[in-house]
Amino acid sequence: MTRPKVFITIAWIAGVLTVWEIAAFLLADAFRDPMAATKLPYPQSVVVTIGNNASSLAQAAAVTLSKAVIGFAIGAAVGYLLAVLMSISRIAEQIAFPYLIVSQMIPVLGLAPIIFNLVRNMDASRIVIAAYITFFPVAANSLSGFKSVEAEKRQLMFSYAASKGATYAKLMVPFSLPYLFAGLKIAAPMSVTASILVDMLGSKSGIGVKLLYSLYGGQTDIFWASVLTSAAMGIASYLAVLLAERLCVPWRAAALADSGGRNE
Repeated sequence: MTRPKVFITIAWIAGVLTVWEIAAFLLADAFRDPMAATKLPYPQSVVVTIGNNASSLAQAAAVTLSKAVIGFAIGAAVGYLLAVLMSISRIAEQIAFPYLIVSQMIPVLGLAPIIFNLVRNMDASRIVIAAYITFFPVAANSLSGFKSVEAEKRQLMFSYAASKGATYAKLMVPFSLPYLFAGLKIAAPMSVTASILVDMLGSKSGIGVKLLYSLYGGQTDIFWASVLTSAAMGIASYLAVLLAERLCVPWRAAALADSGGRNE
């Protein structure tokens, strides 16, 4: 991450915390709302709660995040392979793509109980839902990447008598990587959210369980600490994909840096 982006990120976080602090002050001290601590506690009190319950929050987050990562990896692999298949065969695209669109019309909130009733295993349900959330943005973005390869470049590979495998390895896959990572950056936080949702269906562990139990148990400090932990999980998943993109697509990062330097 370049220095201007770091400063922007720090400024954005500071702005959010400032607005949060002001809103909490207005509720608690200006308007004297007796439910202020429940509606919006001070950010420092939430941080203290996280510190006091770091071990239990970390264990719950690890349960949810580990299954989300497995489902994310499976969904990404399935989505990318499906995109490759659809890019190779127009018939496959015409058959599969409408079903991909229809599959996304099913709300996760309604699909999660169905999956759980079918597999009867909470860990498997988390993985399946995370994979379901992941595969569509990966498939759609990767297919767009394959379709964006210029016809002249494909014809050049054909003129060299390159095989289909060589064409994909040397041209199609490298060209589509930025599109793939665009889909992954969308899917990563969503897969974590989906895994948290499945936690609430009756799991005995996971950050979603802490959210649910603390909400109904009136433990507002634990509830807000769990909310921030969940947000941190989503942000961490996005940053992990961003780091992977920088490692796998270094030429894109270099191009963006050059473009930023010229603009400055």
